[in-house]
Amino acid sequence: MPDPEALRVRFVRTLEAARGAAGGPDPVPYADNLLARWQEPQRRYHTLAHLTAVLDHVDVLERYAADPDVVRLAAWFHDAVYLPDRSENEERSARLAERALPEAGLGGEKTAEVARLVRLTVGHDPAGDDPDGQVLCDADLAVLASPPSSYAAYTAAVREEYHFVPPDAFRAGRSAVLRQLLDLPRLFHTPHGREQWEATARYNLRAELEMLST
Repeated sequence: MPDPEALRVRFVRTLEAARGAAGGPDPVPYADNLLARWQEPQRRYHTLAHLTAVLDHVDVLERYAADPDVVRLAAWFHDAVYLPDRSENEERSARLAERALPEAGLGGEKTAEVARLVRLTVGHDPAGDDPDGQVLCDADLAVLASPPSSYAAYTAAVREEYHFVPPDAFRAGRSAVLRQLLDLPRLFHTPHGREQWEATARYNLRAELEMLST
């Protein structure tokens, strides 16, 4: 189970590093607001565990990023607004970043970049000259390359998050998502992601799609 206090420390360090010498207000209230959002009761997959995993994967991939701390802030905000029955979660999360980060002392250029990165997680298809987008998208999708037991737990959590969707409708919707991912030229864009995660992720996606079709 993720430790909220450890996550709070990680956010504080990230925001302070991103703000630089300019400083700003106490980061703790902003960390606590985000932690509360990530622990809302409607979440089953998009939880503190997912946030921690994405942050950990950003740490693995940070050597590819132009501004790793901005990518980490985008990870914090990328599902900060999340309602399973809504389709505009990424947009609402980006707008939250645009409101909260200037108040927290982050400059306008970096705030805009955080919001852009959050919006990029809608399609997970960053441009070839977008290293920060590549790192965030790879970190977010790294779960797809999990070992079998972890991947099964992931799919179960997704189904639980969408418990209100009838079985047939869920199978159709989830299958469409899987096909969309499989149709991407590549799931991962960083060298590490392509080398370490691509093949396993595609195997997992195809296996899940086949299971949903039976």
